[in-house]
Amino acid sequence: MRDVLPVLGRWYAAGVPFGLATVVGVSRSAPRDPGAAMAVGPDDEVVGSVSGGCVEGAVFELAQEVAAGGEARLETFGYSDEDAFAVGLTCGGEITVLVREVTPVRDPGFGAIADSVAAGEPVTVATVTDGPAPRGAALAVWPDRTLGTLGASGLDAAVTADARGGLALGATGLRHYGPEGQRREDSVSVFLQSFAPPPRMLVFGAIDYAAAVARIGDFLGYRVTVCDARPVFATPRRFPEGVEVVAQWPHRYLRETATDERTVICVLTHDPKFDVPLLTEALRRPAAYIGAMGSRRTHAERAARLAEAGLTERELSRLRSPVGLDLGARTPEEVAVSVAAEIVALRWGGSGAPLTATEGAVHPYRSS
Repeated sequence: MRDVLPVLGRWYAAGVPFGLATVVGVSRSAPRDPGAAMAVGPDDEVVGSVSGGCVEGAVFELAQEVAAGGEARLETFGYSDEDAFAVGLTCGGEITVLVREVTPVRDPGFGAIADSVAAGEPVTVATVTDGPAPRGAALAVWPDRTLGTLGASGLDAAVTADARGGLALGATGLRHYGPEGQRREDSVSVFLQSFAPPPRMLVFGAIDYAAAVARIGDFLGYRVTVCDARPVFATPRRFPEGVEVVAQWPHRYLRETATDERTVICVLTHDPKFDVPLLTEALRRPAAYIGAMGSRRTHAERAARLAEAGLTERELSRLRSPVGLDLGARTPEEVAVSVAAEIVALRWGGSGAPLTATEGAVHPYRSS
């Protein structure tokens, strides 16, 4: 939903009711993950998507009804081979969509949620999807405060605790509780959608390849920083707008920069005086991906120097080098695609093989 929030925030600020459809459950080869959203606002304007086009028409009608004052609806769409004209997913998967009306009266915290997401402040939105609690009731949870209610104080307390526990990882998914938040019961279903700040991509080495990697990193939703010790190369005009450019020794910058389990580190300097101290620092801190550019010979020499610097076999095993997947890439842009493909495959457990050579669901179910 992050991508449509700027528009929804404007509708909300203008006091215009709108219907908001959110994917709260998926199975098999579903085209969109939980949290994907579509909204219908004034003059039937549509933003977002819940299925990439398969069921948008049906969801549009539901959102229209709900925006006109109807009750929140929970609908499941799946594949049907009995009726060629039936609404369903052509991919064979199944999605469950919660459609509810959003207004300043019903959702007094929506504006604060939109502001927090825009500012990069972590927040989780918990919404009742099913059970005795009011469907569509919402509770916003920040690390230090809450806004709204799910209808029962015990349920609010249990959901708040779970929301804060998953906020750091940006966890999104369904949770089940009893009417007062009992964890051994499942009569109430609550969808928790976390909006953590965008993950960091740290690119070291301000070369042509770095500009391409930074561009594709920004496209994938990372907050990108390019760092190089040489001021003549580390200039903002050489990089896409919105990319932070820092002129500093790479290992010193990294030492002063916080990373977490979502951070991506791309080392494109392939110069020992930069690489060894930088990778020594990188391989000993949290990160989702650490890749380094260079030939196989460069990698072998670099690994030997890192071992001499005291890195263990386990630490060295985290290094993805030579960086990227084998796509036969030549140009900086092609290499950037190769690097991005490896990052995505590592994030979701993909094999990197052509889909024609694999079996099973194209979009396997993920529980979080």
